[in-house]
Order: sequence, then structure tokens, then C-alpha cells
Amino acid sequence: MSPDETREPLRVAIVTESFLPQVNGVTNSVCRVVDLLADRGHEVLLLAPGPGPSSYAGFPVVRLPSLPLPLYRGFPMGLPARRVMTAAIRAFSPDVLHLASPALLGSAAVETARRWALPTVAVFQTDLPGFAGRYRLPGRDALWSLLRRTHAAVDRTLVPSSATMETLSDRGFPRLDLWRRGVDTRRFSPDHRDAELRRGLAPGGEAIVGYVGRLARDKRVEMLAHVSRLRGIRLVVVGDGPERARLRRILPDAVFTGQRTGGELSRLYASMDVFVHTGADETFCQALQEALASGVPVVAPASGGPLDLVLPERNGLLYAPDSARELRVAVGRLVHNRRGARPSVEHRTWDAVGEQLLGHYRAVIASSAELAARGVGSGGGAAEGAGRVPASPGRSGRGRPETGASAPPPYTGRTPERSS
Repeated sequence: MSPDETREPLRVAIVTESFLPQVNGVTNSVCRVVDLLADRGHEVLLLAPGPGPSSYAGFPVVRLPSLPLPLYRGFPMGLPARRVMTAAIRAFSPDVLHLASPALLGSAAVETARRWALPTVAVFQTDLPGFAGRYRLPGRDALWSLLRRTHAAVDRTLVPSSATMETLSDRGFPRLDLWRRGVDTRRFSPDHRDAELRRGLAPGGEAIVGYVGRLARDKRVEMLAHVSRLRGIRLVVVGDGPERARLRRILPDAVFTGQRTGGELSRLYASMDVFVHTGADETFCQALQEALASGVPVVAPASGGPLDLVLPERNGLLYAPDSARELRVAVGRLVHNRRGARPSVEHRTWDAVGEQLLGHYRAVIASSAELAARGVGSGGGAAEGAGRVPASPGRSGRGRPETGASAPPPYTGRTPERSS
């Protein structure tokens, strides 16, 4: 029995900027967090942008309005529907508010949290200013200001890598803690290597060099054209996105599988000989971790999250982010070397990192309860821990949102069955 199972269940409201049916790093991380909370007996409410499933893992998903993101119309950008968001959070009466990669929705949720003295944990996952730069969008400095203001108003910001920690610290983001991502070492394993699949992808017995991820401009997948010139390799591109048609023209000899999930994705990863990532703005890069767990050495840019994951000469190689030559040389060196990949990540299970996340939840809840007990009033910013409105006592004596009378009743919208 885990230590968490001996404690009272938590009620966690998660506001995420991306969720199913969109498949990306934020969505995948949120799904894993919800799965863990469900398995441990906690209660969850999800608030997510755009149309999609109304439940996940047996918990309700409140869908918020959205608009297509400029230059990436398949990605819905959530709009801060404050009335809907406030009503849902108020009815659920959470112990803690979890903001997944907060942007517009997260900024609105922070206002609700401050008004009701809700403990808040924000997860910094998407490099939005870097994203804007790749797409040549205006307002990069304004994005940094919005993000800094949002994160300054939460109790704790969790970052996925040491490089991201350094970047945010240099930009004045307060109360940062490291929280890396977990990996499912059963789903991603060398055991899924499939000889028949390999023959289908590379009938001439070529070494398989693969990429898994979104096919979008910020991922710079066109750099694989330099890899495709290596003799004796077959390039396999797994994923979908707005750049797919252009990339098929640039990489005419590559195999494009489209988006794959579940067992298909597990077999594709494990059947590769080298995994290559080309995006240079990754705060973590979960695809690298999944490849390593599958026993596949990796090649990645020497920037951001990959700096924590890639151990040069042990589980892969790094290349200067804009050097096509270094990328090509690194892939060539690793084509026949699979040593050391899996041991570097097999200890990073979702159970292990899940315990860390629950520890962060309980820490900010305890801090909020202590402030309420001391009767701390307004007058400072929530960023300094002195601006919380004293919360009314609720279940188990924890602080609850003030509503002018009594704390709201528990949310009753949980669906009876878990969904995948």
C-alpha cells in the first residue's frame, strides 16, 4: 500500500489548455495524472477547451469554448469562459486546483483561485514564447509577461527539466520545483520489438530511424531530410499534423504511418534502431523517454528537456540544435548501437512521479490551511503567500472557497464508469 492510500482522498480540479481528442504532450500528461488519481481513490474534475469527450477515467470533463489557433487550425485555443469555469469549480469544491500548462484558461482559473483562497499548483510544460517564435507570431514578450503573472499568482510551479527551471528562474518566476514526467515501462519496452513489422517497414533490411510526434512547424521535422541521405537506413515518421503534406514532399522515401496509439505505437517504438527528435523548444520531450524505455538510443538537440534525458555515449547523442551535419553524424554513429537506453529511464515510473505530485498537492494544501488558521488577511499578493482570503472551514477542516454563506456542496457529476 502506498503512503497516499492511508490518507484521506483529495478533490482535484484540473484546468488544462489541451485535452482529448487532441494528442500532444499536455494531453498525455493530464491523462496519466488523472489515471493515477483515479487509481488512488481521489476525485477529479477536468475543464478543457473545445469539443471532445465529456468524461475520462470516470470523471466529468467540462468543455469550454475555443477558437482555432492561428496557423494551426487543428489545435483549439481555450477561451476564458469565466462564468462556466467558476460555476464548475465552485460546485466541485476542490481541495487543490491543478493548472496544466496554463495560458488563457489558466489565467482565468487563477483569478478564481485567488478569490476563494484555493491552493494552486501549476505545471509549466509548453514553451509558448518559443512556439510563437517558430511561427513568427507577434507578442512573444507579452506572452512571457502573461505567463510570469499567472505563475506568480499560484502556490507552486512545477517544471519538467533543469533547463526550464533555469530559464524561468532567470525570468523571475517564483516558487519553482522540479517535477519530471513518468513513463509506462510495460507499454514501452524492448519486448515489443516486432520482426514482422520491421520487415514491412524496411523490406531491404535497412536500419530503421524513426520520429514520433506532431508534424508541425515548431518540431522542425524537415531536418530529417539530412538523415535520409545516409546509406542503409529507412526513415519512419509517426504522427500527424498540419505539416504532413509538405513533409511528404520533402521526405519522399520516408514511411509516414500517421498517428498511432496503444500497442501499435509500442511496437513502432521498439522496432526502431535509432530515435531522432528535431524540435528545439522542448521543456521535457516525453517521446525521447518513451523511445529510451523501448530500448532505442536517441538523438536530440542539445537544448531544453533533452539535456536531462540524453546521456551522451551512454543512451544517445546530442547535436547543436541548428546543425544538420551534427544531426546526420550522430544518427550514423548510433545506427548499430542499442546499448544503455532503457536503464536510464526505467526508474521513472508514473507511480514514482505520481507520489511526488501528490506530495506537492498536500504541501500547498497544508500551507493554505496554516494561513487560514493564522487568520492572514488581504493586503499582499498571493504570490507572496500573504494575500489569501481566509477560507471557510470545510471537509476535514481544510480551507474551502468563501461563497458569502457556506461552502458549496460536493460536485455530483462524476460518471459511473471509467473511460479510456
